[in-house]
Amino acid sequence: MLGPLEASRGATAIDLGPVRRQAVLAPLVLRANARVSHEQLLDDVWGVQHPRSGHRVLPSHIYPLRKALDLEGTEPTNSVIRSGKGWYCLAGSQARLDAAELDELADDARRAKASGDLAGAESGLCRALALFRGEPLAGLPGPFAQAERERLSRRRRALLSERLTCLVLLGRSADVVDEAAALSASDLYDESLTALHMRALYGSERQAEALHVYQGMRERLRDELGVDPGDELRRVHEAVLRRDDGHLLGQAAASPGRSRSRRPLNQLPGDSGHLTGRDHDLRLLSEASSPESIPVVAVDGTAGVGKTAFVVRAAHELSGRYPDGCLFVDLRAHSAAGQTLAPQRVLRRLLRSVGVDDSEVLDDDLDELTTLWRTATSPLKLLLVLDDALDAQQIRPLLPAGPGSMVIVAGRQRLAGVDADRRVTLDPLGPVDAAALLGHILGKERTGLEPDAVRDLVRLCDGLPLALRIAGSRLQTRPAWTVAHLVDRMAGDEQRLQELSAGDRSVEAAFRLSYDQLPPQQQRGFRVLGLAPTAEFDVLTCAAMLGRPHGGAEQVLEGLVDTSLLQQHRPGRYRLHDLVRVHARRLAEASRTEAGAARTAALRLYMDAGRIASDWGVGGFPTGPQPAEAPFTDWKDATIWLDSAGGELSDVVGHSAALGEADHACWIAEALTDYFIGRGRYHECQTTLEIALAHVDGATDPRMSPALRNCMGLTCMYRARYQEAFTWLSQARDLSRQRADRHEEARALVGLGAFGGPATLGLGAGRVDHDRAASRLTEALELAQQVGDDWLVAMALGTLGFIRHHQGRSEEAVDCFRTAHARGRAIGRPRVISRALITVVDLHLALSTRDARVLLRRLAVLVEQAGDLRLHTALLARLGTAAHDEGNLSLAATLCLQALAQLRTPSSPGEPDNTRLEMDVRCRLGRTYQAAGKIFEARQQFRAALALPGADHYPKEHAQALEGAGEAQREPETARGPTARGNCRV
Repeated sequence: MLGPLEASRGATAIDLGPVRRQAVLAPLVLRANARVSHEQLLDDVWGVQHPRSGHRVLPSHIYPLRKALDLEGTEPTNSVIRSGKGWYCLAGSQARLDAAELDELADDARRAKASGDLAGAESGLCRALALFRGEPLAGLPGPFAQAERERLSRRRRALLSERLTCLVLLGRSADVVDEAAALSASDLYDESLTALHMRALYGSERQAEALHVYQGMRERLRDELGVDPGDELRRVHEAVLRRDDGHLLGQAAASPGRSRSRRPLNQLPGDSGHLTGRDHDLRLLSEASSPESIPVVAVDGTAGVGKTAFVVRAAHELSGRYPDGCLFVDLRAHSAAGQTLAPQRVLRRLLRSVGVDDSEVLDDDLDELTTLWRTATSPLKLLLVLDDALDAQQIRPLLPAGPGSMVIVAGRQRLAGVDADRRVTLDPLGPVDAAALLGHILGKERTGLEPDAVRDLVRLCDGLPLALRIAGSRLQTRPAWTVAHLVDRMAGDEQRLQELSAGDRSVEAAFRLSYDQLPPQQQRGFRVLGLAPTAEFDVLTCAAMLGRPHGGAEQVLEGLVDTSLLQQHRPGRYRLHDLVRVHARRLAEASRTEAGAARTAALRLYMDAGRIASDWGVGGFPTGPQPAEAPFTDWKDATIWLDSAGGELSDVVGHSAALGEADHACWIAEALTDYFIGRGRYHECQTTLEIALAHVDGATDPRMSPALRNCMGLTCMYRARYQEAFTWLSQARDLSRQRADRHEEARALVGLGAFGGPATLGLGAGRVDHDRAASRLTEALELAQQVGDDWLVAMALGTLGFIRHHQGRSEEAVDCFRTAHARGRAIGRPRVISRALITVVDLHLALSTRDARVLLRRLAVLVEQAGDLRLHTALLARLGTAAHDEGNLSLAATLCLQALAQLRTPSSPGEPDNTRLEMDVRCRLGRTYQAAGKIFEARQQFRAALALPGADHYPKEHAQALEGAGEAQREPETARGPTARGNCRV
């Protein structure tokens, strides 16, 4: 009963169910052997607002309690909980209570004190106080539980006061001073506690301080209550003035020089918290250390992650290894009052704790106090726990000197200046452990009814134990609320932090204490990082948002990591805990100018990176801000930076749109299109464009409406969604003509011209209008040349070359491909040159010219520079075709198999266009097998090509595979001549 309500049979814990059921049990336990009427029990648990079901609700709680408490097969008449007409009763003979044990130990201690055995009395009182495991009946609802909590808490204070009195009478006043001061401060009008504090100060040779304490109490009583101190306090005051040792110190006054034999100290707080998901971290702390060393373990983590509960649990588990005791000091680095303890004050307290008189050190000389502490602890084996530490300077003087001692330091700061043997960083709980913690607080029965809502609540709390405990406490005290109701109340950043506040506990207040400790530069860095458009970010993002150089931004980030406000799970990438980010954003939004500038800088960084990485060049983005001071040396640098962002690039566009930055959302989506397509990330590209298109009407840049439609058309073509592509491109063309936008009209016409080009050639018999395609491309080429867009010119020429080739006008096709290649070289990007050159290679292969091998060697160098997986796969396939043409069928098959293996690597994106590429490679390989007389293998390749998902979306490749399969089916398995090329088409 002296903590959270718990029951056990032997060493086996008993599940008492949800808190309401425990609240029904508590009055029966504390009134053991007495009959408690139904009406009284309802009043005890529900107060004046009885449940509608009245007395009928009690059996629903009593029955599972009996089932839990009774042995299997127990008859109702022998149950731990007896019942009769209108009453229940707990059989006291069948249960032992820690509250009853408390009474027995307290009575024994009082008898020992009355007989003059002060040491025995103090020891008994220590055992009695050790029974408390935290707040009595913690978390139980109802008037009875509240009243018993207050009664038992008063009992604890009284026992603590009696124990401290015994220590004073034993001559150990120095051990009493801090505890008596804290006890007195908890009730500013308790004269008995003030008298005890004065006696302890006097016994510690601090008469002036004792008189000062009396004066403070006297002024409070007069000014606030209009009364004078009572008789007891006045008598103590007079005794201090007279230096009446006998009255103040009792028998200790008669033998001031006697030996003070000490029992092991234990200043650890009660281990009352339920610790979940920390087993691995606890094992790290409990690893055996050399008896000749003084290991230091540093524990850090963000505010609210449960550091204090963790180190207290660890200290309790380790306490048996330290015969001279366990000391605990809260250094208050992040106290609400801002009263961080100075090392001198802590040293004086520690010295008194181990029985050393510190009065000989005057003026709080830190060196002398440190020397005295090390001397005093050199023969001792202590466990020292320093909680809420600020920095290494606060810690170093407090380290004991006795080999075999151990120090556990906990704080939000990562104390790099402390030589720690082990470091433990506590992270927020994972989803399973977080849900388990909520289940412990609310009861598994309640959380089991709403598993989806529990998952949502865990996500909103982001696994932070403080947030989970506050949320659980709110649900405990509001039994009418469902978990889903609380989740709804936490919708939105503002509401989430408001709901995560209960009494004097608040998630935001905990974060604010950490923020207030930061220097101004780090405070600004913390604020603006809350505005980052992605969950993860790097130094460049921070530098852009702060307007600082790379080195300065990294210094800010690493400083925030050291304070546990920022996480770094992988080198160079940082993230804020979800709730911390909400708090940072709220701080940033208090200054609109600062927030606006930081947000714009971050969005510009992504837009600049996309445009620099794009092969389109400056001509591809004629409107919007141009990259000026972007921190990228070239397109490779920008591409690598975008790669590091992983799958969060779409979030940047969504973030821009959510902020009302429609122009930036559109500019960034357009800028990322070529990057996404080059990486084969078509699905992400389409998602990003859909987000931007939903807000394009709010953009001030009129070009964005046709430009994004052009981008969407291009993406749909790569995804083999030709009808959608045609629709988007047609819309872009019409809008461009309405607005006289020659650039976007040219881009749309190039795309529409591709419907008679390589992407869709062979859509069906009679469906390809080469003349119309050529007309569109010729018009697009003229417009692209007028606006000076080299990339667009190259794309138009390359597609027109394929049209001319299929019209039988090979010389014109060669001219188109050569000019496209020349434009590609002018752009200077390996991928653009490679794409242009590969069209030339395809034509030479189709015409069986000798130039193909020379061109392939040049292409291999460019593809390596571009680092494009798809281009490299296409290159291997064409090298296979060239080897086939030269009669080297074995090499041809090997190269095609290498291309297939590359398509199966984890880095190969699984997008639809890969199907087309795989079909092309398998058709080439099938022709090679067919030429080598391996008809069975050839048939397998053609059939595999036809069986690929979405194979019918690619008419040209599909027709080749059908034709090859038909030929292989008809052909006997006999070798054909090595020069038989079959109908292997590009």
